Amino acid sequence: MGDIILQAIDVVRTFPVAGAEDFVAVDKVSLEIPKGCLAILKGRSGSGKTTLLNMLGALDLPTKGAVFCMGEDITMWSEARREKLRRKKIGFVFQSVSLIPMMTAYENVEFALRMADIKDGRAERVEECLKMVGLGGRMHHMPQEMSGGEQQRVAIARAVAHRPGIIFADEPTAELDSATALGVMKLFQEMVEREQVTIVMTTHDTSLMGAGDIVYELEDRKLI
Repeated sequence: MGDIILQAIDVVRTFPVAGAEDFVAVDKVSLEIPKGCLAILKGRSGSGKTTLLNMLGALDLPTKGAVFCMGEDITMWSEARREKLRRKKIGFVFQSVSLIPMMTAYENVEFALRMADIKDGRAERVEECLKMVGLGGRMHHMPQEMSGGEQQRVAIARAVAHRPGIIFADEPTAELDSATALGVMKLFQEMVEREQVTIVMTTHDTSLMGAGDIVYELEDRKLI
């Protein structure tokens, strides 16, 4: 593990509540995540881990505090600049998979390359990524023709296709059975090694903790 690629400094996120005090979703969290590691944010539902992940991934802004991504304070950036960061240098894997249902596995992965404005070697990279996740023989299948585990693997291939520096995964194993979930974790470990990518994932599954290089635990919206 190398330099620090992600850093949160005293991050607070509040949401307004009609007729009451603001709801504090994340409360003064500070953390550092080194480059080239699999980092896990663990915590029960409602602990604040998804809200924290969204701020680290430039999907949301903290109410107070700062988030540094690849050495830059992204909380000071415009939304347009954060969107460019998300498209070109970050990958996302969501619990709900979020594949485009009318596109094949191949087309779903290629879409990420188009969004990142990558033109050269596109076909080769799509095939490489789908083979990497064990779906070389399924690349022209539609999402509805695949199991939940296979769909999640397509989502992972899509997230890594444009060679991002960081992949954020929000409860990527929540809808999967134990064996498939462990397979996804093994795939994440291989990608950290092979692609030199940093992966930050949330989970409430205690059986997956041993797979992480670094584990942060959230409880009652604070880091413990």
